[in-house]
Amino acid sequence: MEHDDRYHFNVMRRAIDEIDAQPDTPLSLDELAARMNMSGPHFQRVFSRWVGVSPKRYQQYLALGHAKALLRDRFTTLATADAVGLSGGGRLHDLFLRWEAMSPGEFARHGEGLKIAWGSFETPFGPAIAMGTDRGLCGLGFSAETGTEAAYDDLAARWPKAEFVQDPGAMAHWVDAALAMQGEARLHLIGAPFQIKVWEALLNIPSGQVTTYSEIAGAIGHPRAVRAVGTAVGRNPVSWLIPCHRALRKSGGLGGYHWGLPVKRALLAWESARAEA
Repeated sequence: MEHDDRYHFNVMRRAIDEIDAQPDTPLSLDELAARMNMSGPHFQRVFSRWVGVSPKRYQQYLALGHAKALLRDRFTTLATADAVGLSGGGRLHDLFLRWEAMSPGEFARHGEGLKIAWGSFETPFGPAIAMGTDRGLCGLGFSAETGTEAAYDDLAARWPKAEFVQDPGAMAHWVDAALAMQGEARLHLIGAPFQIKVWEALLNIPSGQVTTYSEIAGAIGHPRAVRAVGTAVGRNPVSWLIPCHRALRKSGGLGGYHWGLPVKRALLAWESARAEA
């Protein structure tokens, strides 16, 4: 990622932190700019270029009632979704996503014989741990709430017999493509067959839209397995790219999020703002 892009991502990350710290008291443009050590016009340009809308508009999407509004206005019926994966959100970005799943037999071996590279990365939503094989990203977790070591342990524990090597360069091109929302990112889904079905359904939720856990259960042919679907959503190892943040409760509540609800709110707000730009 180019220096200017990293600068913009860091500005976004810090601005999101400031906005999210007081969601019920919107910050003025001048207040936000001062906290970023920037002039108002400069901050407005950087923020709007990356998000696609003004800081004021973005803060409206971070409101606690945003999830209910999404469920009312942007609910997706997965059975009739005409967009598949992140490549379907044409108005959002130009990221092309390829994925393949590990076979059930490979999964049963708990990663034995698998070499997984890992590294730490900065994202607009805080620091993250990424993991990948030679076939694609297999893990992406946000560590702002838990810390880097805990996020690493969380992901690594899913494949206890794999060999882990710290080598961020091995997957940097996929992570950079995901952050820049341009190019190709590959995923290597490592999970049980039921989990893979749930994660595939998540990939069918268009960017800027949401669905419910019960909709996902119906889409995979297990309409009564809502609780099991919720568990599988929570075990999604590749946050953001497999968009578990787009799954909400029927009531319009956010539900849980493995890496913290502030991150989930920020992801939904960011996508909503971009989708309407």
